[in-house]
Amino acid sequence: FSSFRFDIYRKVPKDLTQPTYTGAIISVCCCLFILFLFLSELTGFIATEIVNELYVDDPDKDSGGKIEVNLNISLPNLHCELVGLDIQDEMGRHEVGHIDNSMKIPLNNGDGCRFEGHFSINKVPGNFHVSTHSATAQPQNPDMTHIIHKLSFGDKLQV
Repeated sequence: FSSFRFDIYRKVPKDLTQPTYTGAIISVCCCLFILFLFLSELTGFIATEIVNELYVDDPDKDSGGKIEVNLNISLPNLHCELVGLDIQDEMGRHEVGHIDNSMKIPLNNGDGCRFEGHFSINKVPGNFHVSTHSATAQPQNPDMTHIIHKLSFGDKLQV
């Protein structure tokens, strides 16, 4: 019993082959090329380069210069007509009483307010806050007691 019987690539008999110098040169060139590829990949693997880089996103680009904010907050002691959202950033945006994509739901028979909304902000330093700045008349000693039900930044991650 011989394992050579299972050889897929059978040898051609010597009397049917004719070695040539061209075949030898091609074989040597192929071996050298394979050696070159192996060594270049090996040096690329061994010689790693650590690059420390810090960059800031360009907020003017269409490819993600903004971040989505979701806000759901209850103010149990402040009327809805007094509540507003102010957005301000270093790019010059300053909005008082932002109302796009927001909803005010009265609580406690109108004595409180639940503010729900989502809005986009630039990826630059700035702030947003729920305040009474958008009210026509500022209340005396407003009670800004609040409960944050949800505050999230960016897209929801899928786990």
